[in-house]
Amino acid sequence: DNSPEFIPQCRTCRRQVREQSGEADHHEGLSSDEELTPTEVDEFQKSKDNVLEDSRKIFEDVHADFCDIRKILLKFQEWKEKFPDSYCDAYISFCLPKLLNPLIRVQLISWNPLEQNFTELEEMPWFRAIEEFNDAENVSES
Repeated sequence: DNSPEFIPQCRTCRRQVREQSGEADHHEGLSSDEELTPTEVDEFQKSKDNVLEDSRKIFEDVHADFCDIRKILLKFQEWKEKFPDSYCDAYISFCLPKLLNPLIRVQLISWNPLEQNFTELEEMPWFRAIEEFNDAENVSES
């Protein structure tokens, strides 16, 4: 029953249970339904660690030239300089986001902007590589 009278009773019951059990880490105004138990926190951390470990293995068997964004972009830059007509006809500017997407997503798996010491996107190596590529492309066009 989610009637308006029932909700304050639930809150009162949960508050009384917390007070009797001595839980001091509850912050008033936060829903206790959203609080994680230590077991849930451990399960989440194990799951997160497994995902991060698996993400490190994704490009293990890929040649270094094809899993490094900077090296990939250098190959496209060389293509553009040597064969500009072919490069233009291939609509590379439309293809690059789809090509780089998986590589960037793997690098962002562990990124958490809610942590205190998180790295800004603009400071990440893949972001700088794309910026340099765009700057080089703009210079060659002008």
